[in-house]
Amino acid sequence: MSRVLIAGESWITQATHIKGVDHFTASSYVVGVEPLRKALRSRGHEVVHLPAHLVPAEFPTDLSDYDVVVLSDIGANSVQLAPEVFEQARPGTDRLAALRDWVSSGGGLLMIGGYLSFTGIEGKAAYRNTVLHEVLPVELLPEDDRVELPAGAHATVTDAAHPALGGVEGEWPSLLGYNRVLPRPGTKVLATLNDDPLVAVGEYGQGRTAVFTSDCSPHWAPTHFCEDWDGYARVFGGVVEWLAE
Repeated sequence: MSRVLIAGESWITQATHIKGVDHFTASSYVVGVEPLRKALRSRGHEVVHLPAHLVPAEFPTDLSDYDVVVLSDIGANSVQLAPEVFEQARPGTDRLAALRDWVSSGGGLLMIGGYLSFTGIEGKAAYRNTVLHEVLPVELLPEDDRVELPAGAHATVTDAAHPALGGVEGEWPSLLGYNRVLPRPGTKVLATLNDDPLVAVGEYGQGRTAVFTSDCSPHWAPTHFCEDWDGYARVFGGVVEWLAE
């Protein structure tokens, strides 16, 4: 059993309703982590979820309690800039550097795609200009890296025997988009989407890193992928278990 920290995968939506000359706003809080959390728990892993709005204040500088850290749809600023740095202009710990050093010492890191993963929408995820970029098994684009696939597209498995894919067999359900990245030398690309890396793994120092460039929940991962497909738990469980070895 591994202890897994998932940071991100939640958001707050605010809508403005305009009715004639009057208007009001309504807010909702959405948690998208449940399919991934359920899948990893089904394979015996202990999962700690740190919602996106708590990441700036509570992302740990000491990661020794965890075997694997998952960053999913949470931008670099949220991890890197603690309130005392961003709001009070006091020097503090660079938590992305701490994460890099933890991986180099033997930790496992997984980044999952989304509008605020990799480079992200309008470049706002912004990992390319951080120290964590060197840890990832892929090269990030300098511009908005989202590829939308409204009609859906199926993954092509390129290394079905790799343990990180969990032994899943058959065709994968379609996905609706992903973040486009480029493999680095030495990276193993285990599955592609639209001929770009979907699942890729590598090593950094004594640790291991992996990416899943589509989402783990809607909208890029529709329910037929993240809820109805029994391969979902095998793929994400396989990646986490490979990272934790």
